[in-house]
Amino acid sequence: MPFRKRGSNPHKSSFRLPVGIQPWERELKRFNSCAQEGFQFELLEDSPDSFRITAMANHSRILRLFSDFARQCFGDEAFLILEFYPDEWPKQKEETPTPTVFYSPYLPTGEIFQALTPYLERIIHDGFVGFGMANNRLGMEMFYSEEKVLTCFTGNHLKVMDLLAKHDLRHRQKLFLPADFGHDHLSLQCHARHQLPEELAQFSDRDLDYLVFCKELGDALEMFPVEDGLAFFLSKKDQDQVERCLSGHPDYAVFADEDFGAVILDWNDFVEECERCFEGDLFEYQQGLQLRDLLQYVLEGVSPQLKIKLERILSDPDQRFRKALGDHRKRLDPPEEPRLTSERFWYQGVCRNQGSDLRRDLIRHGWYTP
Repeated sequence: MPFRKRGSNPHKSSFRLPVGIQPWERELKRFNSCAQEGFQFELLEDSPDSFRITAMANHSRILRLFSDFARQCFGDEAFLILEFYPDEWPKQKEETPTPTVFYSPYLPTGEIFQALTPYLERIIHDGFVGFGMANNRLGMEMFYSEEKVLTCFTGNHLKVMDLLAKHDLRHRQKLFLPADFGHDHLSLQCHARHQLPEELAQFSDRDLDYLVFCKELGDALEMFPVEDGLAFFLSKKDQDQVERCLSGHPDYAVFADEDFGAVILDWNDFVEECERCFEGDLFEYQQGLQLRDLLQYVLEGVSPQLKIKLERILSDPDQRFRKALGDHRKRLDPPEEPRLTSERFWYQGVCRNQGSDLRRDLIRHGWYTP
């Protein structure tokens, strides 16, 4: 079934957006006079060495741009990001549908691009699909949204801007985005064959269905859904500083060259599980607490500036975990290592919502007394 947001007649514009975005008829004159290719950049909050670069480009440039980004910016491995709308839409009209985000595992960059290539033109043009690639350890992410805006988060803005310039994209003092104009989002199935680009007109109706081709790509790369949660960006300099800190501890050195953002997200996942009901046993619960030990070790070992940034990122899951704890009069024994200067609140009490395995082990260890 084709999907369409609102309705309008298709019009051509001097600025060639993908066919999945159509300015409203009453907006065409303003769109044609204002829309142009180019990019802007700005510093990220709490990241004095990282930038957000926003770009608008003719749809014909996106494939080559993405190819160059993949080869020059992401190193040997990365993960693919895919965003599209589910097949079940809200029943209430006032509810706004939200897309689901999928990540692939870290894979060789060439392997990702090889799997993605047969689907790229469809993904670029469909008004309900966004995609991107990231390597968190390198502090690099590029995403082409359903609004057909290219956004890059990076600590190496000069390299990215040089790459954009090689594709004839120049800095603009004012950059107009689709959100500045009234417009419709259309799936590829909304269009008659003669309205589609030549490379898409050959596909069957089934192959033009984004639910079909997104699932095919997701299955090929073993992608998994990611729930809305913490949003943060760690630059390569941030990650390098964390690596130096972890390398100095014999138990943590094995984690030093890993993506530190993944450790933060693992702690957040543990907190979410404790909020719902922790179904693991006491050993697994203590493994979760030791994640927070590692995070605290980093907080006490990095620069004051990075410490403040990480504390802000951790403030939400930490606050939620405090609320999830009960029976604060008792505490679980923390391990001797690492030696920390701060009080470990995460050992003070135990989560209220316990599965049978955790409760059984706590009884055996004398937490609950008759």
